[in-house]
Amino acid sequence: MDLGLKDRVYMVSASSQGLGYGIARALAGDGAKVSMCSRDADKIAAAAAKIASETGVQTLAVACDVRDPASIQTWVDQTVSAFGGIDGLLVNAGGPPAGNFKQLTDEQWQSAFELTLMSSIRMIRAALPHMSAGGAILTITSSSVKEPIERLGLSTVMRSGVAALVKTLADELAADGIRVNNLIPGRIDTERVAQLDQGTAGRLGISVEEVRKQSLNKIPLKRLGTIEEFGAAGAFLLSPAASYISGDSLRVDGGAIRSI
Repeated sequence: MDLGLKDRVYMVSASSQGLGYGIARALAGDGAKVSMCSRDADKIAAAAAKIASETGVQTLAVACDVRDPASIQTWVDQTVSAFGGIDGLLVNAGGPPAGNFKQLTDEQWQSAFELTLMSSIRMIRAALPHMSAGGAILTITSSSVKEPIERLGLSTVMRSGVAALVKTLADELAADGIRVNNLIPGRIDTERVAQLDQGTAGRLGISVEEVRKQSLNKIPLKRLGTIEEFGAAGAFLLSPAASYISGDSLRVDGGAIRSI
């Protein structure tokens, strides 16, 4: 299926690895130009170079801390300077730390607010002046916006705010011809999931393999998803092929979320 991405320009945040990288690679694989950012300049440069080498498309790597409004604006400015405009934006950031509510401090709540919710608001606000009709915005949240996950209160609360932002903007930006959607990952085989599994294993005194086994038993497809599968879903929602989809939340979770 041709997604109609050739020569379109997409900004993809937190894309040096994991979910963001998967979407950046899927977009580039269909011919899109991709502007990628991460806090680590070396890692994002290597990721962008790899995608460019594999796909033959033009990529841009920018070191950006999405908690910093000036850093976000620099990323947008460099993207527009390099490519002339923006057709789509993938909003993504690293997840807040795990912890029980009684353990979490005001500083941790504020940090999660800046990292997850305010970064989404600021990225969208900075990119919008350079987007026109036919543009698309996609956020990555978590299955916790549907079913809260133990010890991930920071993520649950802040990502639920992002999901609410998506619904709000889908209405508001429809008049401009800009679509806004949300992508909900279940257990995708990423470093973030591996880190969470290690933390759970240490806390419960069991092996990482046992943690993984227990989690797979809760997934109808009985396996983790891949970043390629997740990337394909993200590229579709950002593409003109999804031109009548807006205000939606797509679950990529192997059927794990039980709510209707």
